[in-house]
Amino acid sequence: MLIRFSKILLTAALGILILLVAINNVTDYDTNYQVVSHVMSMDQVPAGSPLEWRAIANPTLHRLLYGFIIAVEFAAGALIVAGVWRLLFVRHAEAALFNAAKDVAIAGLALAVGLYLFGFMAVGGEWFQMWRAGADLQQAAFRFIGCAALVMLFLGQPDA
Repeated sequence: MLIRFSKILLTAALGILILLVAINNVTDYDTNYQVVSHVMSMDQVPAGSPLEWRAIANPTLHRLLYGFIIAVEFAAGALIVAGVWRLLFVRHAEAALFNAAKDVAIAGLALAVGLYLFGFMAVGGEWFQMWRAGADLQQAAFRFIGCAALVMLFLGQPDA
């Protein structure tokens, strides 16, 4: 039973973390919007880079991408928390039922890993060369990837 409670607790903590990130991005919209705008514009990448052609300087596209990021964060957090709710209801049930109830939380965790791995590491980090802008944003993204992936692996282990 301790393992089940541990899985539920860690999954809940990550779901709340992702929801807090999304809420912060809405309530303090401009702070991270500026980051997205600079990254997409590549205006902090040293001039003369052969990759400057990748830059997107359109503020409408910046806002659309930032809105998409926030929407995915809310979706991931909501799926994780909904999955935790399901797990709480079946915490005393037989293993097969508990294992089957993990799917919603795992979907949310996978969505979070996908957002930070693809969106921040691949698109932001490599395509738009975010790492050259001076801010260590890829390290922050990697922390989210690591936490979400570890929780997903732990939760995904079948209960006997």
